[in-house]
Amino acid sequence: MEKEKILSIKDLSISFETSAGMMNAIRGVNLDLYRGETLAIVGESGSGKSVTMKAAMGILSNNGKVNSGSIDFTYYRDNEKVQVDILKLSKKEMRQRINGKRIAMIFQDPMTSLNPTMTIGAQIMEGMIWHYKTPKEEARKRAIELLDLVGITNPEKRMKSYPHQLSGGMRQRVVIAIALACNPDLLICDEPTTALDVTIQAKILELIKDIQKKLNISVIYITHDLGVVAKVADYVAVMYAGKIIEKGKVDEIFYDPRHPYTWGLLSAMPDINTNDDRLYTIPGTPANLLNKVEGDAFASRNKYALNIDFRLEPPMFKITDTHYAATWLLHEKAPKVEMPKELRDRIERMKKEAYLNA
Repeated sequence: MEKEKILSIKDLSISFETSAGMMNAIRGVNLDLYRGETLAIVGESGSGKSVTMKAAMGILSNNGKVNSGSIDFTYYRDNEKVQVDILKLSKKEMRQRINGKRIAMIFQDPMTSLNPTMTIGAQIMEGMIWHYKTPKEEARKRAIELLDLVGITNPEKRMKSYPHQLSGGMRQRVVIAIALACNPDLLICDEPTTALDVTIQAKILELIKDIQKKLNISVIYITHDLGVVAKVADYVAVMYAGKIIEKGKVDEIFYDPRHPYTWGLLSAMPDINTNDDRLYTIPGTPANLLNKVEGDAFASRNKYALNIDFRLEPPMFKITDTHYAATWLLHEKAPKVEMPKELRDRIERMKKEAYLNA
C-alpha cells in the first residue's frame, strides 16, 4: 500500500529583516511527511527548525519574508482530498481553514501559550466553537473527554482551573488537549518537554505516541534532544544553518550517520557508559547567516573538511532510498573518512542495548 504524503516542503527559503541587515534563515529546505508517521527535526538552536514549522503554520513574524518554495498540505474535507499550498493562503484563510483545525502546534512553554485570564476548559472549547460552531454543552463534554485522554485526573473539576493553578506537567497536558480539540491531521510539537523533569517528560512523550496511534495523526517534533528523538521518531531530519544536511529513518541516523555534523550531535549526547564526565562539544560557532554562505556552512567547524567545502555547497548524496546526506565526503572521489572511534563504539553499544524507541 502506497503511503500518503500529508506535508511536502519544496525549496523553502526565508529571510528576516534585522537591524544588522537581511538574514537568510532558511536556505532551500526540502522535507516530506507521510500520514501517521513521526518526523523529528533536530539541530542546534538557531538552525531553522522552528522557523520552518512556523512557516507551515503561517505564523512567521512580521519581519520574515518567504523568498521561494512551496508548502503543500493534504487533508480531507467531506471525504474529498484537498491539497493546498500554505504559502498561497492569506492569514484569514489560514485561521479559518488550517490553524488549529488541520494543523495544531504544541509550543515550548505552556505558561506563555496559555491565556492566564481564562479557565482551561474555556481554552479547550474555544477552537471547537470557533471552527465547527459546536454547541457549548457539546464542546464542554468533548473538553472533559480530552482532559481525561491526556491523563488529567478529575477533569470536570479541572475545567474550572486557571493555568497558574496547575503544575508544569499538567499545563503541558492541557496544551496537548487544546491542540487535539479539533482533530487535526498534523501535530507539531516544538520542544514539548522542555523544563519538565525526566519522569514527566517520559509520560508526555508516551502520551503523544498513544494519542497518535489512536487518532492516526502525523507528528513533527522540533528538538535538540536526541534522547527524545530515539523514543518517538520514525524519520529524522538534521538541520544546520538553515538547511537539511542529513535525513533518513531513525535507525539510519543513529546507527549509520554520514555527515560530520550528525557525528558531532551524537557525540554530544550524555553517555552513562563512560568514565569521562566531560561532555563533547562541537568546536567553533554556527555560520553567521547575515553573510552569504560560501560552500558548506559547516566547513569551518569540520575537521574533515575538504578544499571544495569552502568553495561549493555539497548536494544531497543518496545513501539508501530513505537516507541522504549533504557532504562532499560521500563523493566517489573523496578520501575515505571514518567517524571517530569513540562514536563508533558508542553506536555499537546503542545497538546492543536496543536504544531506539526503548
